[in-house]
Amino acid sequence: MIDYKVNDPISVKQFITLLNKTTLGARRPLEDEKRVAAMLHHADLLVTAWDGEQLVGVARSVTDFAYCCYLSDLAVDEQYQKQGIGLQLIEHTKQALHPQAKIVLLSAPQAVDYYPYIRFTHLRIYAAYEYADKELR
Repeated sequence: MIDYKVNDPISVKQFITLLNKTTLGARRPLEDEKRVAAMLHHADLLVTAWDGEQLVGVARSVTDFAYCCYLSDLAVDEQYQKQGIGLQLIEHTKQALHPQAKIVLLSAPQAVDYYPYIRFTHLRIYAAYEYADKELR
């Protein structure tokens, strides 16, 4: 049976170990433990999934809890996928928010088809931007 915990701290090592068991690990700075520690420390909401003592899933979010919640990491150990753990992580995240708060995320290319399956709507009217630390023209 999978147990879910909200805002119970996890170690940097546990987080890195989990992400290395997912496709998300390749897109996170796992070689920089200080940066990973900051990612965990500054997250507003952390929902974890456990099989006994083993961390098998995580939903890490930055949120104001009232209007918007950015789900920055949703990861489930590949050996535990297709069991509904990701959906339960999102449901526990939603329960921690105001009922009208929106959960938003940026999908990795490998997960584009997964999110509509679990009730996310593709927001085609928006464009994502990344701030480039360059001189203005």
